[in-house]
Amino acid sequence: MATLKHIASKNSDYTAIEAYLVYQHNAFTGKQLLDEHGKPKLRDSYLLDTLECGDFSFATACLLANRKYGKNTQRDDIKSHQYIISFDPRDAADNGLTMEKAQALGLKFCEENFSGHPAIVCTHPDGHNHSGNIHVHIVIGSIRTREVERKPYMQKPRDWREGMKHSSTAQTMRHLRVE
Repeated sequence: MATLKHIASKNSDYTAIEAYLVYQHNAFTGKQLLDEHGKPKLRDSYLLDTLECGDFSFATACLLANRKYGKNTQRDDIKSHQYIISFDPRDAADNGLTMEKAQALGLKFCEENFSGHPAIVCTHPDGHNHSGNIHVHIVIGSIRTREVERKPYMQKPRDWREGMKHSSTAQTMRHLRVE
Protein backbone atom coordinates (compact mmCIF):
# COMPACT_ATOMS: atom_id res chain seq x y z
CA MET A 1 0.00 0.00 0.00
CA ALA A 2 1.33 3.42 -0.93
CA THR A 3 1.36 6.56 1.19
CA LEU A 4 0.92 10.11 -0.07
CA LYS A 5 2.61 13.25 1.22
CA HIS A 6 2.08 16.87 0.11
CA ILE A 7 4.59 19.73 0.28
CA ALA A 8 3.81 23.28 -0.86
CA SER A 9 6.78 25.37 -1.99
CA LYS A 10 7.27 29.13 -2.16
CA ASN A 11 10.61 28.76 -3.97
CA SER A 12 10.54 30.72 -7.23
CA ASP A 13 13.63 28.87 -8.55
CA TYR A 14 11.86 26.12 -10.47
CA THR A 15 15.19 24.73 -11.68
CA ALA A 16 16.01 23.87 -8.05
CA ILE A 17 13.17 21.34 -8.13
CA GLU A 18 14.71 19.40 -10.99
CA ALA A 19 18.16 19.66 -9.43
CA TYR A 20 16.81 18.12 -6.22
CA LEU A 21 15.24 15.28 -8.18
CA VAL A 22 18.27 14.35 -10.30
CA TYR A 23 21.29 15.17 -8.10
CA GLN A 24 22.45 13.57 -4.85
CA HIS A 25 21.98 15.59 -1.66
CA ASN A 26 23.18 15.30 1.90
CA ALA A 27 20.27 13.83 3.89
CA PHE A 28 20.82 16.20 6.82
CA THR A 29 21.93 19.50 5.27
CA GLY A 30 20.06 19.23 1.96
CA LYS A 31 23.14 20.47 0.08
CA GLN A 32 24.14 18.92 -3.23
CA LEU A 33 26.95 16.38 -3.06
CA LEU A 34 29.89 17.14 -5.34
CA ASP A 35 32.28 14.81 -7.14
CA GLU A 36 36.08 15.10 -7.06
CA HIS A 37 35.87 17.82 -9.76
CA GLY A 38 33.40 19.96 -7.79
CA LYS A 39 30.44 19.09 -10.02
CA PRO A 40 27.07 17.90 -8.65
CA LYS A 41 26.76 14.12 -8.47
CA LEU A 42 23.81 12.59 -10.33
CA ARG A 43 21.62 10.17 -8.41
CA ASP A 44 22.49 6.55 -9.10
CA SER A 45 19.08 5.88 -10.59
CA TYR A 46 15.94 7.83 -11.46
CA LEU A 47 13.26 8.16 -14.15
CA LEU A 48 11.97 11.61 -15.08
CA ASP A 49 9.20 12.89 -17.38
CA THR A 50 7.37 16.18 -17.78
CA LEU A 51 3.71 16.76 -18.59
CA GLU A 52 1.86 19.84 -19.84
CA CYS A 53 5.12 21.69 -20.53
CA GLY A 54 4.94 21.72 -24.34
CA ASP A 55 8.36 22.26 -25.89
CA PHE A 56 9.63 23.92 -22.72
CA SER A 57 11.32 22.70 -19.56
CA PHE A 58 9.23 22.47 -16.40
CA ALA A 59 10.86 25.66 -15.08
CA THR A 60 10.16 27.63 -18.25
CA ALA A 61 6.56 26.38 -18.48
CA CYS A 62 5.93 27.54 -14.89
CA LEU A 63 7.54 30.94 -15.46
CA LEU A 64 5.52 31.47 -18.65
CA ALA A 65 2.29 30.58 -16.79
CA ASN A 66 3.17 33.02 -14.01
CA ARG A 67 3.73 35.79 -16.55
CA LYS A 68 0.65 35.00 -18.66
CA TYR A 69 -1.74 35.01 -15.69
CA GLY A 70 0.06 37.62 -13.56
CA LYS A 71 0.37 35.27 -10.58
CA ASN A 72 3.11 34.18 -8.18
CA THR A 73 4.59 37.67 -8.05
CA GLN A 74 4.88 37.84 -4.26
CA ARG A 75 7.53 36.16 -2.13
CA ASP A 76 4.91 34.33 -0.01
CA ASP A 77 2.95 32.93 -2.98
CA ILE A 78 2.97 29.16 -3.28
CA LYS A 79 4.76 28.48 -6.56
CA SER A 80 4.56 24.69 -6.74
CA HIS A 81 3.15 21.64 -5.02
CA GLN A 82 4.97 18.36 -4.56
CA TYR A 83 3.15 15.10 -3.98
CA ILE A 84 5.26 12.10 -3.01
CA ILE A 85 3.86 8.60 -3.44
CA SER A 86 5.90 6.14 -1.39
CA PHE A 87 5.42 2.45 -1.97
CA ASP A 88 5.98 -0.23 0.64
CA PRO A 89 9.38 -1.94 0.18
CA ARG A 90 7.50 -5.27 -0.04
CA ASP A 91 5.65 -4.10 -3.18
CA ALA A 92 8.69 -5.01 -5.29
CA ALA A 93 8.67 -8.66 -4.22
CA ASP A 94 4.97 -9.13 -3.49
CA ASN A 95 3.48 -7.14 -6.39
CA GLY A 96 6.27 -6.95 -8.96
CA LEU A 97 6.71 -3.21 -8.56
CA THR A 98 9.61 -1.82 -10.58
CA MET A 99 10.78 1.73 -11.10
CA GLU A 100 9.25 1.65 -14.59
CA LYS A 101 5.86 0.51 -13.25
CA ALA A 102 5.97 3.13 -10.47
CA GLN A 103 6.82 5.85 -13.02
CA ALA A 104 3.92 4.75 -15.24
CA LEU A 105 1.59 4.81 -12.21
CA GLY A 106 2.89 8.27 -11.27
CA LEU A 107 2.35 9.62 -14.79
CA LYS A 108 -1.20 8.23 -14.87
CA PHE A 109 -1.93 9.63 -11.40
CA CYS A 110 -0.63 13.03 -12.49
CA GLU A 111 -2.61 13.05 -15.75
CA GLU A 112 -5.83 12.10 -13.95
CA ASN A 113 -5.50 14.45 -10.98
CA PHE A 114 -3.36 17.42 -12.07
CA SER A 115 -4.14 17.85 -15.76
CA GLY A 116 -3.66 21.40 -16.96
CA HIS A 117 -0.70 22.04 -14.64
CA PRO A 118 2.92 21.93 -15.84
CA ALA A 119 4.30 18.88 -14.07
CA ILE A 120 7.45 16.89 -13.52
CA VAL A 121 7.23 13.23 -12.47
CA CYS A 122 10.35 11.53 -11.11
CA THR A 123 10.76 8.06 -9.64
CA HIS A 124 13.58 7.04 -7.30
CA PRO A 125 14.39 3.50 -6.20
CA ASP A 126 15.16 4.42 -2.61
CA GLY A 127 15.40 7.15 -0.02
CA HIS A 128 18.56 8.36 1.70
CA ASN A 129 17.97 5.78 4.42
CA HIS A 130 18.20 2.91 1.88
CA SER A 131 14.89 1.42 3.00
CA GLY A 132 14.18 0.04 -0.46
CA ASN A 133 10.93 1.91 -0.96
CA ILE A 134 10.35 3.04 -4.51
CA HIS A 135 8.80 6.50 -4.49
CA VAL A 136 7.43 8.92 -7.07
CA HIS A 137 7.72 12.70 -6.84
CA ILE A 138 5.01 14.63 -8.69
CA VAL A 139 5.71 18.36 -8.76
CA ILE A 140 3.15 20.67 -10.35
CA GLY A 141 3.33 24.35 -11.09
CA SER A 142 0.65 26.05 -9.02
CA ILE A 143 -1.14 27.62 -12.02
CA ARG A 144 -3.43 25.63 -14.28
CA THR A 145 -2.63 26.53 -17.89
CA ARG A 146 -5.78 25.10 -19.46
CA GLU A 147 -9.32 24.41 -18.34
CA VAL A 148 -10.15 20.77 -17.56
CA GLU A 149 -13.32 18.78 -17.13
CA ARG A 150 -14.86 19.27 -13.70
CA LYS A 151 -14.77 16.12 -11.55
CA PRO A 152 -17.00 15.30 -8.56
CA TYR A 153 -14.32 16.04 -5.94
CA MET A 154 -13.65 19.51 -7.39
CA GLN A 155 -15.34 22.11 -5.18
CA LYS A 156 -14.44 25.53 -6.56
CA PRO A 157 -13.69 26.98 -10.00
CA ARG A 158 -9.98 27.08 -9.10
CA ASP A 159 -10.07 23.28 -9.30
CA TRP A 160 -10.80 23.19 -13.04
CA ARG A 161 -10.46 26.68 -14.58
CA GLU A 162 -7.52 27.96 -16.60
CA GLY A 163 -5.34 30.57 -14.90
CA MET A 164 -6.34 29.52 -11.38
CA LYS A 165 -3.99 28.33 -8.63
CA HIS A 166 -4.02 24.81 -7.23
CA SER A 167 -5.05 24.45 -3.61
CA SER A 168 -4.49 21.27 -1.66
CA THR A 169 -7.64 21.14 0.46
CA ALA A 170 -8.67 18.40 2.89
CA GLN A 171 -11.22 17.15 0.35
CA THR A 172 -8.59 17.07 -2.40
CA MET A 173 -6.18 15.12 -0.17
CA ARG A 174 -8.93 12.62 0.74
CA HIS A 175 -9.62 12.09 -2.96
CA LEU A 176 -5.91 11.71 -3.81
CA ARG A 177 -5.31 9.21 -1.01
CA VAL A 178 -8.17 7.04 -2.28
CA GLU A 179 -6.78 7.24 -5.81
